[in-house]
Amino acid sequence: MPDSVHWLRHASPYINAHRDRTFVLMLPGEALEHEGFANIVHDLVLLHSLGVRLVLVYGARMQIAQRLAERGLGESYQGELRITDSAALTAVIDAVGTLRTALEARLSMDMAASPMQGARLRVVSGNLVTAKPIGVVDGIDYQHTGEVRRIDRKGINRLLDERTLVLLPPLGTSPTGEVFNLSCEEVARQTAIALAADKLLLLGSEAGILDEAGELLRELTPAQADAQLARLGVESEAGGLLAAALAACRGGVGRSHIISYRQDSALLSELFTRLGSGTLITKEQMESLRLASIEDVGGLLELIAPLEEKGILLRRSREILEQEIERFSLIERDGLIIACAGLYPIEGTDCGELACLAVHADYRHESRGEQLLAHIESRARNQGIKTLFVLTTRTAHWFRERGFMQSSVERLPSIRASFYNYQRGSKVFEKAL
Repeated sequence: MPDSVHWLRHASPYINAHRDRTFVLMLPGEALEHEGFANIVHDLVLLHSLGVRLVLVYGARMQIAQRLAERGLGESYQGELRITDSAALTAVIDAVGTLRTALEARLSMDMAASPMQGARLRVVSGNLVTAKPIGVVDGIDYQHTGEVRRIDRKGINRLLDERTLVLLPPLGTSPTGEVFNLSCEEVARQTAIALAADKLLLLGSEAGILDEAGELLRELTPAQADAQLARLGVESEAGGLLAAALAACRGGVGRSHIISYRQDSALLSELFTRLGSGTLITKEQMESLRLASIEDVGGLLELIAPLEEKGILLRRSREILEQEIERFSLIERDGLIIACAGLYPIEGTDCGELACLAVHADYRHESRGEQLLAHIESRARNQGIKTLFVLTTRTAHWFRERGFMQSSVERLPSIRASFYNYQRGSKVFEKAL
């Protein structure tokens, strides 16, 4: 089977889940100059064609700096915010306006034999962000640097309802007719909150939030994000993105993602694969450990089929699994069953059998097996089971490392030993609870 077909099949649940959802995506000015920007545009067009309601917020810090340098003007910052005087504001408007025109042109392409063919994407910008001046803070006058006062929620939603991609620059206007330079992170965050967006997607140079060892942190709760933010500081690129994601999460946005504009197809990988490509900040519990129900039979069959084909698990038909479904516990992540295990009390004894412990290949080495084992042991104790048996052909060491002792067929209760499969030759282990 071609990889593209395999990918499409596994992406289909996410395609359905994202249709008619509102995503706010932030692109910094550096991303617009990156060699992979054309691919990002193609991915945006693909999202639009799949029914995603898109608001694109762009930054221009890099381009503003270039224009100031060309005009012999210096830059002045206080923390992460630019102090925008009248001369700098002219450069800001020039840079932002030029980028807007370029973005509209790129999103309007309809070239034959290209990913843009037939896209017919309508892009609209406008006075959708009302701003106010930051004013004087600690004796420092920020002049034409402002902050978001109001997002035109109704206006943006009306455009999204008409299948329009909404483009928001890092500029805002005031009721007095002034223009203010805004942080693109703030515009994106406030827009996502105002729209009650389903996702806020923030693109940066790194793959996401990296820990002290340089490893990618794939998921963060708000509390964990706070700890990482204290380490990174809000003035770093990663810290600024994390602060925006965290504020959006606390403002009611379901999920915020930090991904890389340097990594080709990072956006699609984050949205349409189980592992994603960046860091997710969410208040929701993405995973839940629960008892299985009849609706889970299809997902369980899909999970255990590869292990049955390799001979690691005993084959179970749909009919048998339906009859025994109440014996199973599972871990569900984003609607996908990623791990399962069954508990079979042995009739007339105080013994039980742990069976069909399986973890999806993408989620091994992340303690899901231990979670399920602890859950099954707890269920067994609650049912008065004092000895837990397990029969295995390939995972003997895993169970030994978790307190199981090698046993024998003779130690099994006779009702269970009577249908032991000698041809399969499973090793028997037991654990006192």
